[in-house]
Amino acid sequence: MQNVKIVNYPHPALRVKAKPVTTIDRDLKLLAGRMLELMYEHKGLGLAGPQVASDLQIIVMNFEGDPDKPEQECFAINPVIIEQKGGLEEDREGCLSFPQLFQKVRRYRTTTVRAYNLDGQPFEMTCSDLAARLWQHEIDHLHGILFIDKMSSLGRIASRAALRQFEEAFRKAQERGELPKDLVAAK
Repeated sequence: MQNVKIVNYPHPALRVKAKPVTTIDRDLKLLAGRMLELMYEHKGLGLAGPQVASDLQIIVMNFEGDPDKPEQECFAINPVIIEQKGGLEEDREGCLSFPQLFQKVRRYRTTTVRAYNLDGQPFEMTCSDLAARLWQHEIDHLHGILFIDKMSSLGRIASRAALRQFEEAFRKAQERGELPKDLVAAK
């Protein structure tokens, strides 16, 4: 699992629609553990399967982003949003697949989610504010939707240079042989 790493935009894995997990086995639990390590290494709050080039519907989160607070950790298999309410609020967001890029994104204030934990037990959670935003952001990843897709027109314009830098870094990684040359960048 040490070769599992976070992929940056425009890696095509970020646009994959993840498939439902059908078996919770040792490999999935190892993947979840490695994802949690990566999330903490990169000082994030959440990480979804496609962000580590996995096509599985798995999310790891810590609602405070604090490795010293394991009670704030959440592992979610096949999560679905079952209700959103409280109106849309705009707030600043970032993403581990877009290092150092932050823009305002509109999300629902309150979200209810249904998922399975790593023991295969179903759970439901209703949360607001940052936790609700985190759920929406990570579940979007499972559907190939990125936070840049949710930015306002002004946010997209302001992010243009950063996105070009990500695209250039991707191309250079291909030239160095770090990524296959036939890997087509997602846009």
